[in-house]
Amino acid sequence: MAKKSASAEAAAPAAANLTLKPLDDRVVVEPTEAEEKTAGGILLPDSAKQKPQQGKVIAAGPGKLNDDGNRMALAVKIGDTVLYGKYSGSDVEVNGKEFKILRESEILAKLAK
Repeated sequence: MAKKSASAEAAAPAAANLTLKPLDDRVVVEPTEAEEKTAGGILLPDSAKQKPQQGKVIAAGPGKLNDDGNRMALAVKIGDTVLYGKYSGSDVEVNGKEFKILRESEILAKLAK
């Protein structure tokens, strides 16, 4: 998965000012930071950190069109914390901040609050 520069598509890196608008059933997720240390307290170097598999939804598309031409609502909304596959979606960088664009079908679960 190649990283794409989307600086022209967004005005600011903050999630509140994000102007990146996903289409159809796609969602923009801000991945959580990788764990800095293990449960036993051992600090991890950058090369040993695992790729994050959860994040917060910061933008969502209008939904996928069904056969009748009506939009089907997404099961996730802005602010939800979701789990996704390790290699799912496309990684994009907007003004130095990492985001992931996923289809709704690539989201494995929504964490309950």
